[in-house]
Amino acid sequence: MFEWLDCCNSYSESVCECEEYAEEFNTFSLPSPLPQWPKGKDFGTGKICLGEIEVAKITNFDKIWSCSPSRGKAKGVSFYRPIGVLDGFLSLGHYCEPSNKESRVFYAVAAKCISIDAARDDCIHQESPPLEKPLDYSLVWSSESRRDGCGYIWMPNPPEGYKAMGFVVTVEPDEPDIEEVRCVRADLTESCEVGEVVFDNNSLLSRDQFYVWETRPCKRGMLCNGVPVGTFFCSREKNWDDELRVSCLRNLDSSLSAMPTLEQIHALIKHYGPTLYFHPDEVYLPSSVSWFFENGALLYKQGKDKGLAIDSKGAVLPGGGENDKEFWLDLPDVAGDGDYVKLGNIESAELYVHVKPASGGTFTDVVMWIFCPFNGPSTIKAGLWSYTFDRIGQHVGDWEHFTLRLSNFDGELRSMYFSEHSGGGWLDVSELEFTEGNKAAVYASKHGHASFPHEGCYIQGSSKLGIGARNDCAKSKYFVDSSARYRVVAAEYVGDDVVSEPHWLQYMREWGPTVVYDSTSELEKILNHLPFFIRFSVENLIELFPTELYGEEGPTGPKEKDNWCGDERC
Repeated sequence: MFEWLDCCNSYSESVCECEEYAEEFNTFSLPSPLPQWPKGKDFGTGKICLGEIEVAKITNFDKIWSCSPSRGKAKGVSFYRPIGVLDGFLSLGHYCEPSNKESRVFYAVAAKCISIDAARDDCIHQESPPLEKPLDYSLVWSSESRRDGCGYIWMPNPPEGYKAMGFVVTVEPDEPDIEEVRCVRADLTESCEVGEVVFDNNSLLSRDQFYVWETRPCKRGMLCNGVPVGTFFCSREKNWDDELRVSCLRNLDSSLSAMPTLEQIHALIKHYGPTLYFHPDEVYLPSSVSWFFENGALLYKQGKDKGLAIDSKGAVLPGGGENDKEFWLDLPDVAGDGDYVKLGNIESAELYVHVKPASGGTFTDVVMWIFCPFNGPSTIKAGLWSYTFDRIGQHVGDWEHFTLRLSNFDGELRSMYFSEHSGGGWLDVSELEFTEGNKAAVYASKHGHASFPHEGCYIQGSSKLGIGARNDCAKSKYFVDSSARYRVVAAEYVGDDVVSEPHWLQYMREWGPTVVYDSTSELEKILNHLPFFIRFSVENLIELFPTELYGEEGPTGPKEKDNWCGDERC
């Protein structure tokens, strides 16, 4: 079995279909130019200090080589060399993207040393320089085609005490020049792991197996220091669990000087704030938290039969701690008021914004939360047939969110995360739908309010069988413009005296009661209506749907979610 980590002076050949160079390729640009951001600290200046190293965004690349799998229909991969790097900055490795990607959205960084006098006071300086040339290279994979195309992937061998950041790709068998990239002193790096698969050779012949992945820091979240550099990892092993020999950078500048100020945060939201559309047949619309409280929501405590009225700011809610099941919120107990509050009040609705560092402070995550007083019942779809449950999926209090990830080099939107019930995923900026300027569209699914990037019907369940829970999304007159109707509720890095968190944000318990009921009886009603080619037992049917559909358990608030401090699921 081939393992490049243990192979310093050998390589394996594999046959791929190689494509000719392409002098031009489509690079994605946002619909509108970026504005001049308000001045303040180092945000948007094009360079970010990490301590003894300063990094700059690379914007120009030269295509080196492309190859597609020797068999199967898997996507090919194209490799690029950074060019036009700023004076004094040095490349850390080469870059790759799927060959069939319509629009390229490049992200890579170059690094340069900062003199000890200019470095931050909290940095620990050593005699060894932060950056060093590799000693030499090891050829880890090569490909030759019938059309005289060939490519070679090389691993830089770093000096002792240094780490390689990425691979080097050539179209000649000669070893690359040691000036091509730099290695980084080990104490200035963080370990990284494989992320999304970029290339899968997908061959039936074991000798041809080869995989390329994106890399990302192992530890991610607003308290983590790992900085991705935009390089890739490759191996013949499909499942890679060992520590990678390539690393990412570490931000040792505790001041996070490249993060936006509060004034810059407002400018970013006004420029990028998406429009959140609700389905035209939506019954359970959003509201502000204060509207929910002012219209009769009640706080209950374990062992108490009577609920306590809540003031508009939620001052009576117990703050801090964890979800110990001792408290929960519920609809008004006055006849008719509960049904009224369920419907929400979109005129009062606003997005609650949490701003936090990502990727070691080289990116900013703008997390936008929306509150709905009630989550409606789910609908099952099997082929052309659909059935709406009476109760399954409904609960009081529904918190949903989406996240904008912005580059601190220039304030450019890079990607968006769409939260979909218990899951979700990131989308590259080139895959978004823009409504006005650089403002993207977000679609909340009917009754469930999960966020999606485009109109349509999304199925959660078995795509192979064509059966699952419906998520219907469409434009309508019901929408919230987050660029105008928002409130920044948290941005810990700017200091407590800059952004004051509302009291209700400290409430860590459930925003709705837990109601246990037997979903089996309701599921049994639909079994006989399923298409003849689909027959399930109740147990098998239950396994097709997200677990949160099977109980009326009110969700916890934003600050109790894992992504408050951590990264989004991916």
